[in-house]
Amino acid sequence: FAACAGLVREAAHRSACLVFLPEGFDYIGSNTAQTLSLAEGLDGDLMGRYAELAKEYGVWLSLGGFHERGQDWPTTQRIYNCHVLLDPAGNIVATYRKTHLCDVELEGRVTMKESSFTNPGTEIVAPVSTPAGKLGLSICYDLRFPEISLALRHAGAEILTYPSAFTVPTGSAHWEVLLRARAIESQCYVVAAAQTGKNHEHRTSYGHALVVDPWGAVVAQCHEGTGLCYAEIDLDYLHRIRQEIPVHSHRRPDLYGTVAATGLAPVP
Repeated sequence: FAACAGLVREAAHRSACLVFLPEGFDYIGSNTAQTLSLAEGLDGDLMGRYAELAKEYGVWLSLGGFHERGQDWPTTQRIYNCHVLLDPAGNIVATYRKTHLCDVELEGRVTMKESSFTNPGTEIVAPVSTPAGKLGLSICYDLRFPEISLALRHAGAEILTYPSAFTVPTGSAHWEVLLRARAIESQCYVVAAAQTGKNHEHRTSYGHALVVDPWGAVVAQCHEGTGLCYAEIDLDYLHRIRQEIPVHSHRRPDLYGTVAATGLAPVP
């Protein structure tokens, strides 16, 4: 919390209106038992502290992956990976629970089975209006599924978020190219806060937090280690790109259907 609070303070002093923290901003446990034991509800002490932080500095906070004990904790003994959006009054204005859980095994390098202790979310959340633009919420492994980004774009998103804790092998191979692809195909800004460095004795995160513009250019990127990068969201530029290359209106739902999430209204 001290590290994150310092970053929020620094960003607010630079007049940021919206600050993004990565997946596992609350903690990254060294084993499943520790991960489960440290989890809290959205009404717990830690989220209360972040609400106070948002109020103190007058910023929106994208809290990119909270280990949440949901209402079903007593029966499931599993948590949710929850992306929480706070407004400058400290109110929770949106919660998105990670729908794609990271179960991967790279022989001799990386083994992850998020589904062994995490419940998958059941819905995509409608984009939220913020001072920077309409924000679509995702988390980490969701990045590999373009359907969710297209559904959010269809519902009016102008900024897509992928707070992450990518491993080094997958990050070095896929991180930037996937983020740039999501930006280009959706014609959205993409903001990807990221864990960096050695989290504990069994895990090191790739880092390289970055922001991509709707043309696919990386416009901001963090150095190695804990820190911040800054980007301006230019919605006039975004809408000009969409007008010049109107891929959204060129789609052929008659051939391959429409990628849209249940309950999300399309935006022309």
